Amino acid sequence: MKAQLLVSQENKMIYGVVSGKGKTHDFKMFKESKTRITPDVKILGDSGYQGIKDIHTNSRTPVKKPKGKKLTKRQKLYNHLLSKKRIVVENVIRRCKIFRITKDVYRGKHKNHGKIWNLVAGLVNLRYAESVV
Repeated sequence: MKAQLLVSQENKMIYGVVSGKGKTHDFKMFKESKTRITPDVKILGDSGYQGIKDIHTNSRTPVKKPKGKKLTKRQKLYNHLLSKKRIVVENVIRRCKIFRITKDVYRGKHKNHGKIWNLVAGLVNLRYAESVV
């Protein structure tokens, strides 16, 4: 089983959870979820979301190294700056993975997987809301 999180960089809150089968590609899962995101929202994705620019014009993904070639210094700098922004999201995911049910093999009913992730997301949001105050 797999989960995708929609996380705000400003306040580190989880705004959405999409759950699906584990062998589904990240980008395919995003497209099938039909999540509506306004065009003014900037999406920062990892390399699993190559091609998201076709769906959402205000999105950024790292530049992949071409086969048999090297990345230019400018591309490396772009990837570095993008990863510095995305680390906030990765830290929120880490906070979710503290809960054992999300990091171990899920052995429950498949229909409940999304509910579990929504519950964990609510707990993580509550923790962030307390630390902000």
